[in-house]
Amino acid sequence: MEQLVSRAGLWFVIVIVAVMAAAMAHDGGFAVHMMIVALAALIGLWVSVSGADYAAIAKGILRTPDEGKYDDDPIRWGVLATVFWGIAGFLAGVFIALQLAFPLLNLEPYLNFGRLRPLHTSAVIFAFGGNALIATSFYVVQRTCRARLAFPGLARFVFWGYQLFIVLAATGYLLGITQSREYAEPEWYVDLWLTIVWLAYLAVFVGTIVKRKEPHIYVANWFYLSFILTIAMLHVVNNLALPVSLLGSKSYSAFAGVQDALTQWWYGHNAVGFFLTAGFLAMMYYFVPKQAERPIYSYRLSIIHFWSLIFLYIWAGPHHLHYTALPDWAQTLGMVFSVMLWMPSWGGMINGLMTLNGAWDKVRTDPIIRMFVLSLAFYGMSTFEGPLMSIKSVNSLSHYTDWTIGHVHSGALGWNGMITFASIYFLVPRLWKRERLYSLRMVNWHFWLATLGIVFYAASMWVAGITQGLMWREYGADGYLVNSFADTVAALHPMLLLRAFGGILYLLGAVLLVINVWRTILGHQREEAPMTTASYDEEADRPAVAVPAE
Repeated sequence: MEQLVSRAGLWFVIVIVAVMAAAMAHDGGFAVHMMIVALAALIGLWVSVSGADYAAIAKGILRTPDEGKYDDDPIRWGVLATVFWGIAGFLAGVFIALQLAFPLLNLEPYLNFGRLRPLHTSAVIFAFGGNALIATSFYVVQRTCRARLAFPGLARFVFWGYQLFIVLAATGYLLGITQSREYAEPEWYVDLWLTIVWLAYLAVFVGTIVKRKEPHIYVANWFYLSFILTIAMLHVVNNLALPVSLLGSKSYSAFAGVQDALTQWWYGHNAVGFFLTAGFLAMMYYFVPKQAERPIYSYRLSIIHFWSLIFLYIWAGPHHLHYTALPDWAQTLGMVFSVMLWMPSWGGMINGLMTLNGAWDKVRTDPIIRMFVLSLAFYGMSTFEGPLMSIKSVNSLSHYTDWTIGHVHSGALGWNGMITFASIYFLVPRLWKRERLYSLRMVNWHFWLATLGIVFYAASMWVAGITQGLMWREYGADGYLVNSFADTVAALHPMLLLRAFGGILYLLGAVLLVINVWRTILGHQREEAPMTTASYDEEADRPAVAVPAE
């Protein structure tokens, strides 16, 4: 009873403080955010005081933990949040792609491209990708350590606190609250909240490893741990800022000029390196062997892959600043380390693909395995293209063009998106104790829609980027540029339409994911000819772990 009173009292204090901050706010955006915090605290207060069993009401979608089993509640919530935010992010992406083709779709002031573009990037990276990483890391660390989540209350705080961060960031973009830093747009107070949530995430993950019953730490956990630790460091340093007022949203960065640019791209490139690469490689090292029912091809190679990747990636950021005021030696350093990244990246891709040795027939019969294979193929392609584009002579043509957009999206949609979809399809029957997915053939349709969407998107942007680069550098006999900027924009219009079409196909595939996941949770099974004889074996819910490297 005392615990209930103290918890309710804490929520009440937060409500009062947030309302007072909103009333005294120096700008409208900060006031809106404080009211969102007050609303979140009111919901927490209501849940604490009512004490209702909402898990029972939700008919098993939200379950209370059973001390005899793994703590899967936050994982189930994370899977649902991943699907929800994925649809939101893909919708925003399709809309801004159409805005580029049809500028009249820019709806001032809240729904213009400048405000929706960071909304899209944050939704797909941090909301869709971030929830997938948190959910899968909680699932994998428990199974590979044979231990329940440490600090279960803190694990729930991580999930709900992260959702609050997403809401504050997204509404801030629409309101024009931004510190104008790539992949780090939220202002100072939202950054502080995310730091608290992330440290709680680190505590839960490390605490679970410490209490493990399995003496060996499986390689996926090393990748998850590097992702959590490095993102914490990057986030804190990149977002060092001085707020103008404690009751206002505006702040000024601790860095300026070329130092600010270098700090930004040290963060920006390694957000890709550790959030979108290391974290998702952890998913690959667990879910690919599990779905293929084969041990990882080479445990030694996974160790080499891990240590070389984390040591090399952190130096590659300066390649985003070629031909700028950054010293030439720093630009060259970034280029050299980017080229060196070919080796560990392809080592990881080969390790994942070779895991299918003896099980390649599953690619024909199992669309989930097919998604994993395609994601690894795009990982290999993107990690070849990235170092190529970091070479100065190539970069002089590609930079500031849509080639970069094609590169980013072939990696994001192909590598991150496909491996996340496949992992969700793997998790849902197991988390909700269903015999199988609602429909494997729907997974197959999702695979082909997403694949075609990526092809249309990336190919159109590659053509658009090279077209831009060549038109921008074309000089006439008189020494003047031949093409105006408006000429290049007009030339790109067909490619922009194909880009939007590819995004629509990808979105349609995600809609099939929503239907499939929801029908599976409800316990439905579609009558269809089987594509595979594999079924879920509850007793085998442990990774296929090879003997550790000597």
